[in-house]
Amino acid sequence: MISWIQRTFQQHFKWLFLILLVLVIVSFVFITNASSGLGHVAKQAPARPFFGINLGSAEDTRELVADTTLSVQLHGQQLRNEAQFQQYALQRVAALHLAAELRLPAPSKDQLAAYIQTLPVFAGPDGKFDAKRYADFRDGLKTNPQIRESDVTRVIADDVTYQNVLKLLSGPGNVLPFEVQQQLNRVDTSWTLAAVTIDYPGFKPAIAVTDEALAKYFEFNAPRYEIGTKVGVSYIDFPAAVFASKVTFTEEGLRAYYDANSARFLKPLSDKPAAPSTPDADFAAARKQVEEAYRSDRAQALAVAAASDLAVALFDNKITAASLDAFLAARQLSRKTLAPFNADNLPAELGASRRVAAEALKTGPQRLFSDPVETDRGAAILVWNETVPARQPALAEVKERVTADFLEAEKRKRFSEAGATLRTALEARLKAGDTLEKAVAACAVVIPAKLGTKTWPAFTLANPPMDLDYSVYGAIETLDKGALSPMVTTVEEGLIVYAADKKLPVADPASPKFAETRARLAAFTASRNGGDILAGLVDAELAKTAPATP
Repeated sequence: MISWIQRTFQQHFKWLFLILLVLVIVSFVFITNASSGLGHVAKQAPARPFFGINLGSAEDTRELVADTTLSVQLHGQQLRNEAQFQQYALQRVAALHLAAELRLPAPSKDQLAAYIQTLPVFAGPDGKFDAKRYADFRDGLKTNPQIRESDVTRVIADDVTYQNVLKLLSGPGNVLPFEVQQQLNRVDTSWTLAAVTIDYPGFKPAIAVTDEALAKYFEFNAPRYEIGTKVGVSYIDFPAAVFASKVTFTEEGLRAYYDANSARFLKPLSDKPAAPSTPDADFAAARKQVEEAYRSDRAQALAVAAASDLAVALFDNKITAASLDAFLAARQLSRKTLAPFNADNLPAELGASRRVAAEALKTGPQRLFSDPVETDRGAAILVWNETVPARQPALAEVKERVTADFLEAEKRKRFSEAGATLRTALEARLKAGDTLEKAVAACAVVIPAKLGTKTWPAFTLANPPMDLDYSVYGAIETLDKGALSPMVTTVEEGLIVYAADKKLPVADPASPKFAETRARLAAFTASRNGGDILAGLVDAELAKTAPATP
């Protein structure tokens, strides 16, 4: 697969290389995810039949990943994560199995040719099918020893079959007229809005903090304060500074390093007029910086290499916890002990690195030594000492944090209550004939916070103002003209939205816009229906071989 990427896509589709490489990496990740349908596939893994393939077979899953990756790339699909990739892979297999059971005819050559012309990967700058682009792709496959042209044809034919099955399962995607009008109202309604703003940071209610209230809050929110599993390790340190004196360099090597990293080096400031810039002059001006950076980088690399050599020696000599200190002493090394920690409480001694925490948590009685890890000062090997199980702390241990959370929760609660009171007062003033500005001024005493207003000229949600806060969208969904929304809160303020004007679009079932919207909704509904059916088939098939839960 990697050779195919390099030979074909780098030669003819360089802009696609990175995307496909990411997909390949993702696919390998989810292959080894034991919780997924494509679970861990070790040599001794039990068989997991799934519509004609074995998800317990490394060979079958490799083929599945390769076919799915190619399909995704040909279609230019945007799959956000490995779960979506897995879902598409398994639903595609289910659809092909269903097509065989229903004896659907294989796609004809004309159908394949027409389908290929719709694939985004073969589109030119104008978005239309580019025959030369397609020919270049095919030519690249002819010299590729690891993937045949017939493999690509097979995947494309399977994709056509998959789409045919999806269309068959989807049905017509019926949409009622009122649903179409709802969508048009949602997108094309003309809104003229104003909003009352309430300053949240300036809202400072008096909140009594009692032991009883804290205890009750702590008990209700106990999972938030659980102290996760910690690991106690010692570390064998390889400071980069120790290796700095061993770094040697030549002028040619230093210059090559500068040329490869010139953006890292700033020209020194000077009161004199700037001399003409040339590569040689720039290098000469930054030479001291370059030498320091080169020495630092090489020393770091030497520290990592030394840690790697020790890791190999520990493995080769079958070192145990009992023999470790003597082994290290013979090499003039020692280890230093760290207090137990986890990702929420990182050790400062190693630079508070999450990577260090991740490696530390991999160690245990069966894996005494970590792989070499880079630190902010060099490299280290972590040695397992103990694992401290997760526990629920007493309130006294986390009282400061609980108090801060309690105060913030109470402030949010009272802010919400004050916002509801303010809205009621504003409604009364508006019904009495006040403008919004007058109503806000009259109600300033209702809430101990600074009030303000903001307005937006008429717009539709199809083309909203750039400064419209996202929370406003939900607030106006059911808002009538002249009405106030309940207060919505952001990080910095509360907003009570006022619908100064609201104009619904004309309901005309005979209009082109109505027909276009109905067709779009029908296609979406149909696609969702077909996908739901395939998802159900996948779940049912996976359940047949799912491991029994205790």
